Amino acid sequence: MKLGAFSVSLNVKDIHRSKEFYEGLGFKTFGGDIKQNWLIMKNQQTVIGLFQGMFEKNILTFNPGWDNNAENLEDFTDIRELQKELKKKGFKLIQEANESTEGPAFITIEDPDGNPILIDQHR
Repeated sequence: MKLGAFSVSLNVKDIHRSKEFYEGLGFKTFGGDIKQNWLIMKNQQTVIGLFQGMFEKNILTFNPGWDNNAENLEDFTDIRELQKELKKKGFKLIQEANESTEGPAFITIEDPDGNPILIDQHR
């Protein structure tokens, strides 16, 4: 199953303090808008998202159709196909994509410990 680029989306209390902390570890801002309380940061191939006040827990995030530089991939599995495959395998979906649409969509599942997993297709 091709899930796409992986990142960890962190629920942070103070985005400015978190940005400074991760910069100290060698991360550089890659995207986002600190004024809107979210940043995407990267250190080599490792991508993290910092999100203040947007969700309750840290989230494992996958982006079908993107590589680790947020560049479009020629070959990827559409989110709706991933959703069908997950359902066939018995996964419980917390949020589902509308299978009658095309383009951007997302689904959410949880692992056995309640950790949210977001599969978020941007194109």
